[in-house]
Amino acid sequence: MDLGKMSLTELRRLQSKVESEIRRRSDSTRRDLLKRMQKMAAEEGLSLDDLLGNSQDTDKAAPAAKRGRRAGPKKASPSVIKYRHPENPDVGWSGRGRKPQWALDWLAQGKSLDELAA
Repeated sequence: MDLGKMSLTELRRLQSKVESEIRRRSDSTRRDLLKRMQKMAAEEGLSLDDLLGNSQDTDKAAPAAKRGRRAGPKKASPSVIKYRHPENPDVGWSGRGRKPQWALDWLAQGKSLDELAA
């Protein structure tokens, strides 16, 4: 495959396919590894929570106040929609995290995300 002979649109389409395949393989590898780790822990009579210290066992863990952390889970701030789906304005993306497939498709067509700005 000679990338130098491909058009910009073809390169963007290829990039989109490569990113999708990387995501798919990464997710698959992560799931497989998690299953293997759970199996190994179960063979020793433990859970992953026991190994990773996520246990609620008060004998092993100091209270949150003594560790200098605030109690309770951290609340995420709501994200603001920066980009809207070109055909369905009810669907949006904040511009943070992984790009949704419709945004990748849009870019593969050689268009700019600025055109989707909310």
